[in-house]
Amino acid sequence: MPLNYQPPLEVVTREPAHHSVIWLHGLGANGYDFLPIVDELKGAHLPPTRFVFPHAPEQAVTLNAGYIMPSWYDIVGLHDQAAEDEVGLRESMHYVEQLIARELARGVAAQHIVLAGFSQGGNVALNCALRYPEPLAGALILSSYLGLKAQLPEQASAANRTLPIFMAHGTQDDIVPYAFASASRDTLTQLGYAVEWHRYPMAHTVSSAEIADIGHWLSGVLVD
Repeated sequence: MPLNYQPPLEVVTREPAHHSVIWLHGLGANGYDFLPIVDELKGAHLPPTRFVFPHAPEQAVTLNAGYIMPSWYDIVGLHDQAAEDEVGLRESMHYVEQLIARELARGVAAQHIVLAGFSQGGNVALNCALRYPEPLAGALILSSYLGLKAQLPEQASAANRTLPIFMAHGTQDDIVPYAFASASRDTLTQLGYAVEWHRYPMAHTVSSAEIADIGHWLSGVLVD
């Protein structure tokens, strides 16, 4: 059965917006989860930007006993040996590409678009950004990891080999283990990607210090 994606939420900081941030939430949440981040980033003095917060479709999640919940793809486990739902992950990646196409149609250049995501949403955003055929502004990956990593060397887009990547993780994260995330960072750096890595004394969440760092990073990549 095809997944059903509800229309995303949007916040425009100022018109006309020539920059966009497409921000994917984590498992079991929805687009409203990160809506408050726009106000929290006001101190970063970003250029006129459209924040797009899509909603994941409802589907069964193996890791959560098969319960149906908002999820970008099925999750069996969060460790290196866990099977991956490649079909589901790629379907959500395709959906993100459609959101990018919508921004392009509204006059936002690809190099002014950041793909962002928390936890499960970060995996989708990161994989999509690394494979996207045009240069993007950056990938903002929070409390997440890199899936489909064995396929990346052959599938990586040459256009995004120098993609700015911000990765952040909590040292007390008991959902996506810190070691799992740092191993993903190591995979990227071994492949030649420049990863700006941040660690915080927090669990599977977002902190005020992290938001300040996000604002600083966004102000550096969302430029004309």
